[in-house]
This record gives sequence, structure tokens and C-alpha cells, in this order.
Amino acid sequence: MNPDHDAHAPVVLDIAGLALTPDDRRRLAHPLTGGLILFARNWESRRQLTELTAEIKSLRPDCLVCVDHEGGRVQRFRTDGFTALPAMRVLGELWMRDAMAATDAASALGQVLAAELRACGVDLSFAPVLDLDHGGSTVIGDRAFHRDARVAALLAKSVAHGMLRAGMAHCGKHFPGHGFVKADSHVAVPVDRRSLKALLEDDAAPYAWLSATLTAVMPAHVVYAKVDHRPAGFSERWLKEILRERMGFTGAVFSDDLSMEGARHLDGAALTFTEAAVLALQAGCDLVLLCNQSVDGGEAVDELLEGLAAAATDGRWSPDPDSEARRQALLPATPPITWDALMHDPTYQRALERLP
Repeated sequence: MNPDHDAHAPVVLDIAGLALTPDDRRRLAHPLTGGLILFARNWESRRQLTELTAEIKSLRPDCLVCVDHEGGRVQRFRTDGFTALPAMRVLGELWMRDAMAATDAASALGQVLAAELRACGVDLSFAPVLDLDHGGSTVIGDRAFHRDARVAALLAKSVAHGMLRAGMAHCGKHFPGHGFVKADSHVAVPVDRRSLKALLEDDAAPYAWLSATLTAVMPAHVVYAKVDHRPAGFSERWLKEILRERMGFTGAVFSDDLSMEGARHLDGAALTFTEAAVLALQAGCDLVLLCNQSVDGGEAVDELLEGLAAAATDGRWSPDPDSEARRQALLPATPPITWDALMHDPTYQRALERLP
């Protein structure tokens, strides 16, 4: 089945292992599949990863191959030549000693991160983290650049610049800010009770300052109770009114993982994956992620693809050509170079030297 490029392919799914199975190939061919997210379980070596991404692209040339690859403890590929990247807090600490050296190091980090991924056929990393380091969040912690929104914004802009130099789009997360709440949205529904004014002046400020920079944004599975009773990723107020209209953001919006606890309950009711996806898309997400559901056979993935198709048929969800255009804009505009060619690339080598 060939996808209709005028339609909308909003689902980003995953696969269980090191190579595609017949079920994986069938799901990749589904017209609603627009992307695939890789995890450490999908990694064995550069050769294996490159062969995997090549097969994905042979089946779906427009499939957006993604990964959470930030540096520090969130780096899926760490061996066989991949550079061990520092946590973002290291750049914030460097800023306090030499701000200009920190921005250059951040650009170098973005270049290395993206160039190595692209040499293995990966299109997009969900980085940089724009959350602020309030000191109490276990899930964010040293993934944040700094407590100061200005420092975080400028270092994130530098990382994004480096990624763009390597031909890769990027994704700021987790809008409007996950760093203040202590609960982890993977296992709970965090609630932030600050006012909209306080949020816009602090945690959300980097998104306004980077509205002309960011190519994609991922909202948090956090309820900002004084703004909306729904988590940001299911909130038209946050995504359409504040992010799009007030801040002027024009890039793509990804939901966070719909299998996280913070996405499974809304208005006191438990949601199916299809219900969660429909609500996220209606609220203003362009793409929805469903992660770690392929490892036990993938019934949940099939349920989502079939359920979303049924929702489109019966009018509960309308595919959006603008969303599809934003998704396709994230695909690299240039072909990747080989790993061997990358090792001889002077820009990459210089970036390696500038890492903190």
C-alpha cells in the first residue's frame, strides 16, 4: 500500500528488535504511519542500524526515523564509534565560566550528535530539552541546561544550530516546561499549579524566544491546573492558542508517548490509545507517538492504526494536510554521508574538538 502524500500520516510507532519483522513491514506500509522511533533495544552496531534504517526507507521513503538522543543518560547509541555526549547540564556549568565558549561547545555537540545519527540513516532526534532545572525533578535533572530560562534558550539554540548544520531537524521539549514538577509523567500525572503569567515568564519563555528557530516541539504530559484541566499535549489552549497564536510557532508538534501514565487518563476516565491519539490530534498535535508497544506482539500498535483509520472514516478525526506538510518538512533535505566520509569531514572533526 502506497501512502497518499496529500493525506496525513500522524503515527510514530516503534519496533521490537534489531531487524524488521513481517508485522513491522505491514505496519510501516499503513498510510497513517508517518514515523518510527528507535530505542536501545534496536541497536547492536552501526552496520546493523544502517541496514535497519535503509530497509525502513526502502519500504517508506518518507518515513521519519526518530530517536531520543540528547546526551548524558538519554543517549540510545553509545558504542561502535558513537561519541559519548555529555549531559546538557555540563553546558550550563560551562556557561557560568565562559558563556561564549559554552555556546560554541553547544553548537559542536549538536553537530556531532546529528552527524553521527544521520550517517546511520536516522532523520530526527528529540532534542534539545528546554525544561529548566528547578532542582526537584528526577526525570529531568541533568537533562536540563540551567535554571535560568535565558541561558537554557541560548544553549538550546546553539545545539539546534549544530544539528541543522548537520542537516537534521530538532525538537524542543517538554512544552511549556516539565522541570518544576517532581512527579514523572511516565508513571504519574504531574500537576503544576503555577499561574499562566508565572509559566510564560519562566519555563515557557524559551519557546517564545525560539519561535523562529525550533523545527518541532513536544508538549509535556503535565496538567497546568490554572491554565487547563487537561495535560498540555491534549490542550487546545496550550497548543493552538498559546504556542501557535501567541508565540507564533509554525513547526511540527509531536505528542509525547501515548503509553505514558500521564497520557492514559483524562477527565477522570481511562483512555484507549485511539482515544488518546484523537484527543491529541484534535488539540493541535501533528504527530502522535506510541512507544514500547511492539515488544509483546504489537496488538496496541495495530489497535491504534485501525482505530485512527476508523475515527477518520466516521468523522471523529479529520486528517490535516498542514500537519502532513509540517511532518514532511522534518525529513532531511540532503542525503546522508557514510560513516567513513564523516570521519574525514573537517567540520565534524572540529566539532569533536570543541565538545565540553
